[in-house]
Parts: sequence; C-alpha cells; structure tokens
Amino acid sequence: MSQPVHFGVTLPQIKRTWEEARDAATCFDELGYDSVWVCDHLYGVPLPQLPIFEAWSQLAAVAAVTSHVELGTLVTPPFFRNPAVLAKQVATVDHISQGRTIVGLGAGWFQSEFEQLGCAFPETAERLRALDETCEILKGLFTQETTTFEGRHFRVKDARCEPKPVRRPPLLIGGGGERVTLRLAARHADIWNNMAVSQADLGRKIEVLRQRCDEAGRDFDTLAVSQQCVVVLAETEAAAQTALAKAEKIYGGHMGASLAEHGIWGTPERVVECIQRHVELGCTGFVIEFFGRDTRVPAALFAERVAPAFRA
Repeated sequence: MSQPVHFGVTLPQIKRTWEEARDAATCFDELGYDSVWVCDHLYGVPLPQLPIFEAWSQLAAVAAVTSHVELGTLVTPPFFRNPAVLAKQVATVDHISQGRTIVGLGAGWFQSEFEQLGCAFPETAERLRALDETCEILKGLFTQETTTFEGRHFRVKDARCEPKPVRRPPLLIGGGGERVTLRLAARHADIWNNMAVSQADLGRKIEVLRQRCDEAGRDFDTLAVSQQCVVVLAETEAAAQTALAKAEKIYGGHMGASLAEHGIWGTPERVVECIQRHVELGCTGFVIEFFGRDTRVPAALFAERVAPAFRA
C-alpha cells in the first residue's frame, strides 16, 4: 500500500457528559487513532431539546488532555460565527494542541438551530457562497499579516490573527453537492469528506471531484478523500449480524437501508475487506462512528485487528 490510511473516530457528544467525551478521547489517543471529531451543532440532532456541547469549546478541552490525535469538526457552517472570530478560535485550539487542528467546513442544514438562536439561514446557494467566503477569509488570516476581504456575507478590513496557528490548519469541506460543493472542495480544501448518507455513491463522487480539480487546474492527488461512516464491528459473524440489525433500525432511512450493502460492518476480517473496497476507489481516510453505547469497545477491537492491515 502506497500510504497509510487515516483513521479518525467521533467522540460521544449528544446526551453525553464531558467525562464520557474526555475518557473516549484519551482512549482513542492511546489506541493510536489519527484524529477525533465532533459535530458542530448548537442543537442535538434531530431534536432541538437534545443536549449537546459546543464544538470548538469541546475541542479546546480535548486538545488539553490528548497528545497525538488531530482534532476536527464535521462540520462547521457559516453564520454560527464570524469567520474572523472562528479563525481566532481555531488558532487558540491549535496552540493548545501544538498544531493538531483540522477545520471541517460545510454549508449547514439543521434550520431550527440557526433560526431559533438568531443566526442567519439563507437559501442553500447563499449558504454555499458564504462557505466560499469563509474559506477565503480563513486562508488569509492563517497565512497573511493582514487580510482584507469584501464579500456578500462577510467582510474584514486589515484583519489580523495573532498568534498564527502552529501549522496552517488543513481545511476539510464536507458535502456531496456535485455542482457547487465539490467545486469549492477543489478550490479550497485539503480534504474532501463524503457524507455517510452518500457512502454508496463514493466512487461516482470521486470521479466528479477529479473533474472539478481538472477544471480548477488542481492536481487531484493533492486533495485527500475521506468517508464519514458508521462501523458495526463484532468478534463473530452472529454478533455482527445482530448488531447490524439494531443499527439499521436506529439509523433508519437511506443511511440505515444502505448499511448492509454499502456500509462497513462485520467481523474484523470482513471490515478489512469493506475498507479495502473504499481505498481502491481512492478514499484515503475515514471518520468513524462506532456503533455501540461504549464506543471504546469496538474501537479497541478495530485498533487491534483492523487498522494494522492499512498501516504502511
């Protein structure tokens, strides 16, 4: 294999305590995972009353109790924060972590959390335009002494971000829109992340992304591809089948229905085969939500029996 595959894992966040998130983060760090991730929602999905911690505050705390894992959001939308203020938050977390942040960005979709909390939520086309502007401002503030930008949604004048991040944080753009989102990924992103609900379409979307890179004059090989996914893992085939049936009911809809055919599930040996199929399509990273109440259990099994097959 030409390069190691990047394995990230999501932290418990919705209806979970800080202690649960902290213990999971330190466990994943010790197990050798490459990154940990939180969703950037202000309401717990899918119900506004579900408690959830704010993403970048939580990552700052995780940064202080971990040593190796990179730290990212899936995904931070425009309009929760002014992009220049977001740049300061990211730079702060990057210093706490000594250069381990990844800035995951997307257009946002959960309308109630924007409107009920007083944040703008324009039509999709304008949210994507705001995402484009956010990327421009962040890149400027991370690399230039001062940044001036005048856009439709955001503007900064002679803006500074000091101290700069320890490293220029990679930008991840998440989403599968082929006409606009993948164009933005080709223009701005270091990583493009395919959403879990689009896992069955990964191969086609990678081919579209190649086209978008060609249109932008960008070498496709400079852009990493990652897949957000549920992983259902068990020691035996029977236990895996039982867990899969539960997962299909819990996730429901398109995502639950496609788990058996297109998802990553089974014994460690079968999960290796599932991941290998994704790698052969051009996927070089995974953001994993392990199925189970205590995700440290399948995460330990994955680290022991699956990940070594993909380490250079």
